[in-house]
Amino acid sequence: MINKKEKTGMNQKKLSILLEQNRNLYTKTEQKLYEYIIENLDKVMYFSLTELSDISDVGEATILRFCRKIGFKGYQDFKIAVAQELTLMTRMTGDETFIEKIRINMINVLNDTYELIDEQALKQGIKWISESKDVIIFGVGHSGLTANDLQSRFLRIGKKIEVITDPHFQIMRASSVDENSVIITISRSGSTKDIIDAVTQAKKYGAKVIAITDYVKSPLTKQSDLVLLTAGKENSLDGGSLVAKVSQLYIVDLICTGYSIEAYDYTENMKDRTAKAVSDKQY
Repeated sequence: MINKKEKTGMNQKKLSILLEQNRNLYTKTEQKLYEYIIENLDKVMYFSLTELSDISDVGEATILRFCRKIGFKGYQDFKIAVAQELTLMTRMTGDETFIEKIRINMINVLNDTYELIDEQALKQGIKWISESKDVIIFGVGHSGLTANDLQSRFLRIGKKIEVITDPHFQIMRASSVDENSVIITISRSGSTKDIIDAVTQAKKYGAKVIAITDYVKSPLTKQSDLVLLTAGKENSLDGGSLVAKVSQLYIVDLICTGYSIEAYDYTENMKDRTAKAVSDKQY
């Protein structure tokens, strides 16, 4: 069945998402081209294929392969996306205050994450979580904080899950899973060695792995059974963590809400019980 967000014709995702999402797939020459495009986006829109090839010192065939690799039919399709991206950037670099710019960044990252959602993978992941009595979340650093948020959400609706953010405990816990276990891994880069080591260990014993990550292909996604993509692209205003966390929390909310819908009567009862349990903690 065709996803309701699937379009025909030109790729509908933002160029910045596509460039970033596929960055760890680039060859050395493609990385050189990527860097030139990022630094000269306003000029690229006006270059012919030959002109871009000459000025970037990258062959025309390589440029065409690069365009197709990130999801475009060809160079003209790519240039249209460049123009659209520049239009959006112009809107965001006007006279807004930093308050307005942060608001725009938050809205954009939610919209971008929405465009990346694989509804079938999301539903399958929720089903696995619902059926398993051994759900573990792995995350380190800022992603570890998101893991704690996910556990907190599940705790309120009566789903018992375990969060491990220490790499040594992760690898030990990964050694005690089985085919009934579900591991949720949270990693922006998908290349955090501690997470990869733990997931590799868990896969030996048959655990199912759900990855929440920014990149389509990475060491983590190679080891994962399901991938839920986030769009937490870094920029200087966000300081490298806030926008990424918003994107991750959106996926967290989707997982928990989906689980609540699947087990509605049970989760409604547990929300009532947990709310009453903490009510005495307030004046």
